[in-house]
Amino acid sequence: MTQPVAYRAAIFYSLGDPAKVGLENSFAWHEDGVLVVADGHIQDVGPAPEVLNRLPAGTQVVELENRLITPGFIDTHIHFPQTEMIASYGDQLLDWLNNYTFPEERKFADPAHAARVAKLFLDELLRNGTTTAMVYGTVHPQAVDAFFTESERRNTRMIAGKVMMDRHAPEFLLDTPESSYADSKALIERWHNKGRQLYAVTPRFAPTSSPEQLDAAGRLLREHKDLYLQTHLSENRKEIAWVKELFPERSGYLDVYDHHGLLSERSIFAHSVHLEDGECERLHATGSGVSFCATSNLFLGSGLLDLARLERFDVNVSLGTDVGGGTSFSLLQTMNEAYKVLQLQQQKLHPLKAFYLATLGGAESLRLDDKLGNLLPGKEADFLVLDLNATALMHARTQNAQTLYEKLFVLMMLGDDRAIESTFVYGKCQHGKNGV
Repeated sequence: MTQPVAYRAAIFYSLGDPAKVGLENSFAWHEDGVLVVADGHIQDVGPAPEVLNRLPAGTQVVELENRLITPGFIDTHIHFPQTEMIASYGDQLLDWLNNYTFPEERKFADPAHAARVAKLFLDELLRNGTTTAMVYGTVHPQAVDAFFTESERRNTRMIAGKVMMDRHAPEFLLDTPESSYADSKALIERWHNKGRQLYAVTPRFAPTSSPEQLDAAGRLLREHKDLYLQTHLSENRKEIAWVKELFPERSGYLDVYDHHGLLSERSIFAHSVHLEDGECERLHATGSGVSFCATSNLFLGSGLLDLARLERFDVNVSLGTDVGGGTSFSLLQTMNEAYKVLQLQQQKLHPLKAFYLATLGGAESLRLDDKLGNLLPGKEADFLVLDLNATALMHARTQNAQTLYEKLFVLMMLGDDRAIESTFVYGKCQHGKNGV
């Protein structure tokens, strides 16, 4: 065992969903706390007087005055090939794919291009405090290899997969049911559970996969019981109408995926803005999750996710930036947009709920809450050091905050990458200045 390092600062993390356990039971807060890290894991956490008293003699204590330690953020829906087309003007979903996304993704046939963008993408994630993400590749297996190679180098816990897409896209991006199965299987054998890397079967969305390809995706999930599934669901009303035209024999959009065996406790459906009650019931029954991509839904004009409705059906919900439809890698900014989406529906997003969705909620949706999501002893040491005074405006506003709730709300409304002073991955500083 390596020598532990203790970090002294204010410490906050979630213990449960505020909608289920109540606000007061949903978090831990140590105004003067200590987090002890060794061998990539949390060894101890609690009030400073108690933890310091039980530290082994000679343990190094890093004093982080006026700083806040939280778990690393978890982004459950993002596209690494869309990094350099973020903020593309003027289209809604289907035109945006044809005019911007598909031409950009063509470049990822070149492994050198994929490797360069993978580095930029992971730099941006860590700069914004995201330590785990569920990531789309492209149709090219070499691009997924490049992504996992860069993630393995940093020891980040990432979930990624090769896009499966055999129709309704440019010829240069199409695979086949057979090739998508073979390429995905080879990537699974090469990367799934290699260190902290995990694999997600990734049909882009129902319109771009034939029934035969969706069958191939289901076959992969049956053959490897701990794989993930990521895809899009009910993002845009024109998209939903298209799915109904393509699959008239199915009762709805979710039923297309259900028919092919793609719903499970490790399945994440991005967006899910326009669901029917029966679809909510089926998501709950199968343990499937929804990634709430507020920034992207606003940018592409897709619609407003009804969080209260998903809570009534007890559907797992987490947050996704959905870069490049989303316009920021920052989950703080995503919380900001989620708050506004819910305000438009006369709902409120409490800051405790927002931080839950960005941390423990993401871990629970991904079935990784035994490893990630908060700072309890035994968890992997992915954590952030935040500066609540990162800008003059944040400093001025925080000085007027009377409660923890208020301070967290200021952070989620005014914070961005500037508030992320340091990002620690498996106990090592991978961004910022507080490494030891």
